[in-house]
Amino acid sequence: MLLHNATLLDGSEAEVRLQGVRISEVGSPGSLAHDEAETLDLSGYLLLPAPAEPHAHLDKALTAERVDVQPGNLNAAIEAWHAHRIGLSEEDIARRAESAALIALARGVTGVRTHVDVGEGIELRAAEALISVRDRLRPLMDIQVVALSYPLAGADGAENRARVRAALESGVDVVGGAPHIDPDPVGHIEVCLELAVEFGRPVDLHMDEHLRSSVDLEDLVRLMGDDFPQPVTASHCTSLGMQSTEVQDRLAAQVARAGIAVVTCPGTNLHLLGRGVRTATPRGLTALQALLGAGVLVAGGGDNVQDFFHPLGCGDPLQAAALLVLAGQLDVPTAYRLVSENARAVMGLPGSGIAPGEAADLVAVAGGSLQEALSTTTEDRIVFRAGRVVRRTSVVRQQNPSLRSGFFNYLIEERGGGFDA
Repeated sequence: MLLHNATLLDGSEAEVRLQGVRISEVGSPGSLAHDEAETLDLSGYLLLPAPAEPHAHLDKALTAERVDVQPGNLNAAIEAWHAHRIGLSEEDIARRAESAALIALARGVTGVRTHVDVGEGIELRAAEALISVRDRLRPLMDIQVVALSYPLAGADGAENRARVRAALESGVDVVGGAPHIDPDPVGHIEVCLELAVEFGRPVDLHMDEHLRSSVDLEDLVRLMGDDFPQPVTASHCTSLGMQSTEVQDRLAAQVARAGIAVVTCPGTNLHLLGRGVRTATPRGLTALQALLGAGVLVAGGGDNVQDFFHPLGCGDPLQAAALLVLAGQLDVPTAYRLVSENARAVMGLPGSGIAPGEAADLVAVAGGSLQEALSTTTEDRIVFRAGRVVRRTSVVRQQNPSLRSGFFNYLIEERGGGFDA
């Protein structure tokens, strides 16, 4: 496939040839031979490397309207969700998870790492549902399933340890956990690291998702030691943002040396954390500047999609990037890098830059610049997976001719189209 008149991140126009699952050539307009049977004119579109979602909860997606009153903070949301999950069927979980995954796909996402509950009341139903969705959607996106359970340490965690082990044996991709919710955070981390070594799987922990003074991240660094054999990700790390600059810099340097990746989830943490703090309300984000300055691999995630934890989550990495600009005070290119290149690196996926040899996972967004794309977060997008168009959404704007004033009335129609991979 040959893409014509695409605007690149630097503002230049280019032709891009996709051959198989890779980009084979990038040239100036008119410089590439036009011998393909399939071509696509991208005039008016910005061509970007495809984003990824490094932190999702597809088992919880699209449940926000099942509660009359939205839980007001993280602990309340956890309690409400645990009560609700008891009655969930595997079919219901799979249906909602697939719907949410396809919502993200239409917005350009071709890779998702989703945490799934493994515990009392839900048992392995969510894990089994997400494994089936992962396998069914493989032609459209890479999905990684993370087993999330707590407590895991000591006698109280024995049943959950057995459940997580069973989930890994059934095909779950990543060892998950939440040390700060376990009465024994250090023991919790030890269990997760031991399982990762035993099964040869990566680790992705909900880490320090609170605003207290404790920072379990330091224990994770210590327990990993030197040359831990599996990739490790610490998601959230919000309490780090509340520490002194000296502590932030020290821990960021330790995290960088250990090779731990950090995923920040601005939407959910802005919504849940800092409630009740009426003066100088904290944003509830991690120490982005310290981590990036130390060379830590930092990615941005959307976390929740219309569920008990974030009723307005929409599965759109452009929105996550916009929040990283507004709340995290990152510049626009860095914010997009966190939800695209860095997010893919956290997941171990091949890069998707606009250059020969890169993966042909791309998204074309209506607009002339990245700043415009993050400002409008328009739904007008064309999504490429492995060199093929798999989703296209068009937005039609029409002026109402009956209006005689100088104002315009726009009728906006969104047309979504799916293409076989």
